[in-house]
Amino acid sequence: MSGVRLLVADDHDILRRGLRDLLESQPGWTVVAEAVNGSQALELALEHKPDIAIMDVGMPDLNGFETTRRIREALPDTEVLILTAHDSEQMVSEAEACGARGYVLKSDVGRDLIAAVESVRRHKFSLSPQIARRSSIEPDRNGHGLPLVRLTAREREIIQLLAEGHVNKEIATRLNISVKTAETHRTNIMRKIDVHSLPDLTRFAIRNHLVEP
Repeated sequence: MSGVRLLVADDHDILRRGLRDLLESQPGWTVVAEAVNGSQALELALEHKPDIAIMDVGMPDLNGFETTRRIREALPDTEVLILTAHDSEQMVSEAEACGARGYVLKSDVGRDLIAAVESVRRHKFSLSPQIARRSSIEPDRNGHGLPLVRLTAREREIIQLLAEGHVNKEIATRLNISVKTAETHRTNIMRKIDVHSLPDLTRFAIRNHLVEP
């Protein structure tokens, strides 16, 4: 396959450089942009309109799932391939729910990434063989059995910001909402996931890979 334009989003410089070298070793494949966080990935995707965005999950500012959701909404012709260290069934389901077309483990990049990109470019879902071979995977749920996918996109975004240490006023400014609305979201989120303190909410975010520990 030729003429593939790619965006790579990961907050680790060495990994991004390695991905660029691997991808651009293929004839006609070009990494048109690199991003270090979700917000930058979205901005660069809108600017460059790549064929495929390769997206880490645990990025600062805006996680890979929310970034994927926004890219797919704004650019339906841009496919997204999730690249992550997490191999839980729930994470794969969340990737699909966000509109991602592929899911590759970072441990399998050297062996599987090129084939995954080729598959995704043809609009076929690509799953890391290491996951596909497993007959069953223990679902990754929070301590109270509530799947992460039941939370809205905005609620997941606010959980990430809270877990990263942002207060209600900062969240309101960042999301262009009122402080009262931010407070209401926080209250509703804590009720939904059945936690009663910010440390508990942060642990929930880490367990469900909305932020890195």
